[in-house]
Amino acid sequence: MLRLVAFDMDGTLVDADSSWRWVHDHFGDSNPEALRLFLDDRIDDAEFIRRDIAIWWKHRPGLRLAEVEEILSGVPLMPGAHEMVASVRERGVTTLIVSGGIDLLADRIARQLGIDYVLANGFRVDPEGRLTGEGIIRVPIKSKEGVVERVQAQLDVRPEETASVGNSDIDVGMFRRSGIGIAFQPADEHVRKHASAVVEERDLRGIVRHLFPAGEAPGAHGQPFVGFPAPNR
Repeated sequence: MLRLVAFDMDGTLVDADSSWRWVHDHFGDSNPEALRLFLDDRIDDAEFIRRDIAIWWKHRPGLRLAEVEEILSGVPLMPGAHEMVASVRERGVTTLIVSGGIDLLADRIARQLGIDYVLANGFRVDPEGRLTGEGIIRVPIKSKEGVVERVQAQLDVRPEETASVGNSDIDVGMFRRSGIGIAFQPADEHVRKHASAVVEERDLRGIVRHLFPAGEAPGAHGQPFVGFPAPNR
């Protein structure tokens, strides 16, 4: 019986490959060198965020959190997102965003879709709401498996009662902690190989048939979810 569905955000719930890249694109810039160093394990998540913010500061010194939120306000939902989440929730299944993306966007998407819980990365700010240059790491990009495991422990949900949905290599860890791992518009063959189901069409309604095969009984909510810090505002 399914009790928890964990969703990636960038490229899955939203029709944008990266919330970080969305901000870079707004300023007409990019951060390929930091990405290369991060993928080679030469810098960590915190340093990756510092370098992203440093690029934004070149274009907008004193950048405020509210300005980043406004930039992200244009990120669109993936087609079928409302209907898919409604179908999951009407069966009493708990929903969760687990994203290495920006919490400002994840929080908005959760409000729009009615998703229960959000874990995503954010920014430290000064008393005037300006970015300090430091990030808040709630979801280490390469360690989503451990994040899902923590949530399962909090909710007393077993892996076989869990499904996860993602599109990239970093989501494979979520698949390992799930009875159902759905690759939505997978980025490459590696993601397909590690998923139990693949949805190629650009419409999230296509995952519902894999979450709830015909005749499967609805699930039920777990225990109240506690213990994770609220986003820093």
